[in-house]
This record gives sequence, structure tokens and C-alpha cells, in this order.
Amino acid sequence: MPVEHPCVDWPNDLSFEPQCTLEDFRGFVWGKGIELYRDLPWRRTRDPYAIWLSEVMLQQTQVTRVDGRWQRWLERFPTVEALATAPQGDVLEEWQGMGYNRRALSLHRAARAIVEGGTGFPHDEAALLALPGVGPATAAGVRAFAFDLPGVYLETNVRTVFLHELFPNYDGVADKQLIPYVRCACPQDSPRSWYYALLDYGAWLKRTVPNPSRRSRSHAKQKRFEGSHRQKRGEVIRILLAAHGNGVTEQLVTERLCAFERTANREDVTQEDVRALLVELAQEGFCINRDGMWYT
Repeated sequence: MPVEHPCVDWPNDLSFEPQCTLEDFRGFVWGKGIELYRDLPWRRTRDPYAIWLSEVMLQQTQVTRVDGRWQRWLERFPTVEALATAPQGDVLEEWQGMGYNRRALSLHRAARAIVEGGTGFPHDEAALLALPGVGPATAAGVRAFAFDLPGVYLETNVRTVFLHELFPNYDGVADKQLIPYVRCACPQDSPRSWYYALLDYGAWLKRTVPNPSRRSRSHAKQKRFEGSHRQKRGEVIRILLAAHGNGVTEQLVTERLCAFERTANREDVTQEDVRALLVELAQEGFCINRDGMWYT
């Protein structure tokens, strides 16, 4: 439990008047953290690479989907060096089923940047934010859970707690308005345990009360996945990976994507649509074209 904190009460110049004192808020969250603690596998390590991986996997993904896939990834790429030297196709192949393939591409690129830097896994916020795909929440998560360093870790479950406990009567609350409260509340001596408590209480709130995150200005309803452009992109990547590095023609990609669409009773795509998808993916670094053949 925390011993002392430089922030003894909420600052006077913040946007809203909280519903309780900082001391009461901390005490309540600590209690909920003990009551609702989840013994998740990535909480049993201090390895920044493994924790970074869990943070990326958990973005917009349920814990139950990550548990199992996180372990399997680490068996295949046990260190940041192993990930950095792996072929891109292998990295994308291991990611399949997790959604948002850009995350895998960013993991691979960031691992290469870390290894090329030659100074080990960074813990400085600026150095973490300079890595591909690493935003403020991911950087703060790595710092808190791997290095026990304080910071503003503002993700959906943490946001839920602050909105529910401190601002139950406000709508359209922007993250920039919440950040000073999150920063002030974080104990300097135990950010790792503090954010675990917030995460577990926030996850419980989402299961038991109407989601307070809907009162956040950043809340957005997830777009339909079935039949979406994103689903077609993912299927094209799977078609390319199934070639095992041998390459496929645009015509073959079209045939296989049409077959996939038909299984869902959707209309065929055109070869022009497929060409546009392949060019889009190539521009993002997912694939390349050599002599009329497409490769991951």
C-alpha cells in the first residue's frame, strides 16, 4: 500500500469538482483492487517486452482472447531480439485472429528499432513514444507495469472508474480534462499496483452498471466488422500468408476473396477492388509486388 504522495488533494484549478476527496478516492480504489484482483499471466512478469506485448494485444480486445495468444506469441518470439529478426510473414501469421493487423506490423517495426538502438528496452516516456505504434497509454502501461514508474495511464477501464466515481453527472468529458486527475491520483511509490486496481475495478463496473465510458467525449460505437473494408483487408493478408512466401497473382487473390465473400452471401469483389486493396496494403508495408506476384 502507498505510504506518501506528493499530491495530497485534488488541485484547485481543475475542470470539475470531484465527488470525493483524493484520499477517499485512493482508499476506495485500493480496496476494490484487493477485492476484484485478477491474476492475469502478464501480471506475473516484469519483462518490459512481455508487458508491452500484452498492452498491444489488449487494445480493443477482450482479456479472454489475449490469454493464450500472449503465451503462444512468447513461445514463438520469446525476446524482443527474436521478434526483431523474424520474417514479417511469420509475425503476421502469428497475429492472425487478433484483429487490426497494423498492430503486428508496428510491433515488428518497434522491435527492430529497439534492437538497432542497442541500449535495451526503453523506459523513458519520450523514447517509448518514439517507437512505431506506441501511444501515451501504451507507454504509460509499460512504464507502470514493467518499471513501476508513475504516469498517466488512461485506457478504457481506467477512464470508466474516473467517470463513474468522480463525475457521475457529466457528459462529453474529454480525456484532456481527465488527465490532470489521473496524474494527481497515481501514487508515486506504487503505480503498478494502483493501475491494476483501477483496471480491475473498471472491468467490474463495465459488467455491472451502464458503461460510464459512454459519457466520455472519445467514446465511439465500434463499426460493423462483417463485410467491412477492414475485414476484406484482413482476408487479403490471410490469402497472401497462405502462399507461404511463394507469392500469388492478383487474379488468384480476387478468386479467393470472392469465394470468401460468397460464404457470407455477399457479392463478389472486382479485380479492380482487389488491386486497390493490394496497393493500399503495399503502401502500408504489408506486402510487395515483384514481377506481377504479391508477397508478404
